Amino acid sequence: MNDAAAVEAASGHAGQMDAIYRSQRHIYDLTRKYYLLGRDALIAGIAPPAGGSVLEIGCGTGRNLIAAARAWPDARFFGIDISEAMLETARAKVAAAGLSDKIVLAQGDATAFDSTALFGVSTFDRIFQSYTLSMIPDWRGAIREGADKLAPAGRLDVVDFGQQERLPRAFRIALFAWLDKFDVSPRATLQPALIEAASETGGTARFTPLYRGYAWSGSIRRPAA
Repeated sequence: MNDAAAVEAASGHAGQMDAIYRSQRHIYDLTRKYYLLGRDALIAGIAPPAGGSVLEIGCGTGRNLIAAARAWPDARFFGIDISEAMLETARAKVAAAGLSDKIVLAQGDATAFDSTALFGVSTFDRIFQSYTLSMIPDWRGAIREGADKLAPAGRLDVVDFGQQERLPRAFRIALFAWLDKFDVSPRATLQPALIEAASETGGTARFTPLYRGYAWSGSIRRPAA
């Protein structure tokens, strides 16, 4: 894909996300807490170094960043999202939480963003992607972009829908049909994608099914310099 095509694709995806969340953003956090499982465990395990930098790719309403900033007050937090509608809500929530001095937000495409231009930060000690890969068309590109922005000894953590492999088949069919209405596609090849991206950066990958496969979590750790 050339640069012009990439820009056009990103613009189209941004418009699609704005259309989906223009109204939903107002009730997003209230409804999603019942089925976006594994988010809080991811946040609890971030453990950034003191004074370290943490980036959420696909920060949505800012819910995760606010929780992370409260859990790890010595770190600096950043978030990007392709949807300006979601960022409008995120900025308001961050301000209401009194964390505007701790969390910086910007619009950006998960598959290609200039963090130096957006934040003045080129790499991050921790990066996380929570239930975003299943909504990004070039989700493998989003993993690679995140891994590429890791500082030495940094770690990228992801959590998203799994393949429901140890749950009843009827549940899987019903859940996938419902998710499809919101353009959500659980990624069946998440594990090999993490391994491939880790290999490209000289890092290591980890993969763990959660809740009988309802959710999958994984990480990429970059080697120390």
